[in-house]
Amino acid sequence: MNQSVTTPSEPVYITTRADLERLCHQLQASAELALDTEFVGEESFVPKLELIQIASSGLSAVIDFPAVQADGPLDMFWELIGNPGVNKIVHAGRQDLDLFAVHAGEIPKPFFDTQIAAAMLGFGAQSAYANLVQRIVGTRLAKAHTFTNWSARPLSHDQIAYAAEDVQFLLPIHAHLVRKLSALGRLEWAHEEFARLESVVGEKGRDPLERYQRIRGWEGLKPKYAAVLRDLAAWRESEAKRRNVPRGRVLRDEVLLQLARHPPRTVNELKTLRGVHSSEVERNGEHIVKTVERSLALPPSAWPQVPVERRSEPESVGVVEFLQAVLKARAAEAEIAPTLLATSADIQALVEAREKKSEIALPLLRGWRREVAGNLIQQVLNGEVTVRVSRSGTLLFKPDGTG
Repeated sequence: MNQSVTTPSEPVYITTRADLERLCHQLQASAELALDTEFVGEESFVPKLELIQIASSGLSAVIDFPAVQADGPLDMFWELIGNPGVNKIVHAGRQDLDLFAVHAGEIPKPFFDTQIAAAMLGFGAQSAYANLVQRIVGTRLAKAHTFTNWSARPLSHDQIAYAAEDVQFLLPIHAHLVRKLSALGRLEWAHEEFARLESVVGEKGRDPLERYQRIRGWEGLKPKYAAVLRDLAAWRESEAKRRNVPRGRVLRDEVLLQLARHPPRTVNELKTLRGVHSSEVERNGEHIVKTVERSLALPPSAWPQVPVERRSEPESVGVVEFLQAVLKARAAEAEIAPTLLATSADIQALVEAREKKSEIALPLLRGWRREVAGNLIQQVLNGEVTVRVSRSGTLLFKPDGTG
């Protein structure tokens, strides 16, 4: 469905603090602002912010962050996007919000993420910005600068225009999505998801002691050695932050996992482990060994909980697959991406909780997800609703005993 939108204006390129202050004065009366960033993350702990793109209904700008920052603080700009009376529109904005939180000291609220909203309207779980622009606005975006090194200067006119496109269509997309969500009574659902995203971007999401849970394979460790991984990952977090280098530049994930499985007791043992660079041993060998030593001395009460390995019975596997079919049918009926409602792991956990007659807290059983599919899934699982296949191949649901 194409929207009637005006051709985007030529973006303003901001390289000085004076230019930025003029821009802020021009934008301060705006009720909503589109935001995006370009950054480089390969060489630093916190991705290096290079550009901030911003747009109102009649103005777009590309802010050269390093250039403006060298000219003075951006306090007026942070105040502008932090204004609670201005709605900030982003697309797949987790990393953008994270960077704003780092540099401005807070998340710019309120915000509206068009990717999340689009998933509630049948556009798919992770619809790309260019896809939404084409389907909603009717404009096909070029991909000429997809792999641009945004840290290189000077930027060409085409690069600046390309960067500005990432915000120039966000406001009409937002307006379209809000109309659709409101018509379906789903606008509050979207705001529930924005609140969940905010909690992930916030301090809890950056807790160094939780970082180990992002390392693939940690669930296979015994609790005692999971404690070693947890503490090593937390140490790596602080060390990478101190040196402002990527985590993998200190120790890669797979190396941390290896250290947890076979904890080195001495620096010489550490030197024999594959993947541990000699320069890192020289710099931090004693710290690593002492961290391992402290972790191994912890009492069981201080060990992290490790998920119990699931060995599903054949009957349970069948139930899970059946409920996944029910979930997909309900998602198709509601025109919502099924993965936005629940994952296969969620369904597996729900079935196991019923078998054990235990309570379980899942997103599927709360808020709008419960309304859309959670209640139905539980009713089917408890035998309160029967399922049959129509002649067209769709699933039909009826309360048990009604024929």
